[in-house]
Amino acid sequence: MSDIIVPQSDVKLCTRNVNLYYGENHALKDINLDIKTNKITAFIGPSGCGKSTYLKSLNRMNDLIPDCKITGQFLLDGEDIYADGVDTNVLRRRIGMVFQKPNPFPMSIYDNIAYGPRVHGIKSKAKLDRIVEESLIGAAVFDEVKDRLHKSALSLSGGQQQRICIARAIAVQPEVILMDEPTSALDPVSTLKIEELMNTLKEKYTVAIVTHNMQQATRISDYTAFFLVGEMVEYAPTDELFSRPVDKRTEDYITGRFG
Repeated sequence: MSDIIVPQSDVKLCTRNVNLYYGENHALKDINLDIKTNKITAFIGPSGCGKSTYLKSLNRMNDLIPDCKITGQFLLDGEDIYADGVDTNVLRRRIGMVFQKPNPFPMSIYDNIAYGPRVHGIKSKAKLDRIVEESLIGAAVFDEVKDRLHKSALSLSGGQQQRICIARAIAVQPEVILMDEPTSALDPVSTLKIEELMNTLKEKYTVAIVTHNMQQATRISDYTAFFLVGEMVEYAPTDELFSRPVDKRTEDYITGRFG
């Protein structure tokens, strides 16, 4: 490991010289990327290019995969999240995750949201009630579910379930929210609601999203990184990357010549 890098004040997550291997497969190659505070950063690229692998490494989800080896630095506010002694439960509270398919727990809407705060020691019903309500409001789903908080979250539509999962993520007051293709399983109306929600979320959180939908990246993200075969080919403000790509491979991808 090289010396710790002092990040710029507007950078929330900083990765330097990151390589990731699944056994013999070199899945990420020398990734250097700064994820800006209170901005939405989109990762685009064809299937299997490493974008979801990179996203999951940002809160150590890849720790759960056998034969996964990672080198380089992942810094959250300048601190190495892969350093010895880092509590991954605390880390995943600071860096929340929303997955591709809505995955509410098979319990009530209320208990889905209260689950994380309870795990982290909050017992007071009044405090839990407040967290549940604030989180559901923050995920733009409170008005739709306020009269059925004690009904199963699995009874909701797919779009509502995904917003419940976002509410569950923000209930523990994270600093960063990672989203792995959060709208790919949703209809256009639900997708629009999630996109509108993301623009609100960045006021409080730093957001990183993997998306296959380039139009979605242009609509919602401030910065975009293009991945290809484990490399990060190009990273720039979204309007620049889509209107004036520097690398020919980026241009070929966004104009539909491959991918």
